Amino acid sequence: MNQNIPLNISPKELNKILEDDSSEKPFIVDVREDNEIAIASFSFSVLHLPLSKAANWSDKIVELLPKDQPVVVICHAGVRSLNFGIWLLEQGIAKSVWNLVGGIDAWSTDVDQSVPRY
Repeated sequence: MNQNIPLNISPKELNKILEDDSSEKPFIVDVREDNEIAIASFSFSVLHLPLSKAANWSDKIVELLPKDQPVVVICHAGVRSLNFGIWLLEQGIAKSVWNLVGGIDAWSTDVDQSVPRY
């Protein structure tokens, strides 16, 4: 298995982990744009790093992410987050990265229908 490819996690799997008080919580990074967050916010705590503003945060990324916690990356459909996760692994910034398959759109259909689809 390629170590530079994030692991896939489904919305239901992520929700189970986030709601289980006994499990270690992953650190969640949302790479969507501000307008996307305004439409459909994620109901758990996230670090918002819009990819279009990478120049503002990329030099601080090592300090922004935990060193010993799995990172879950989310976006609208799972493509931007996958690419960002690959970058994190290639740069050695995170050791364990998961990509939310289907993104916030799948979260909306599979876990929380109150999250608007766009």
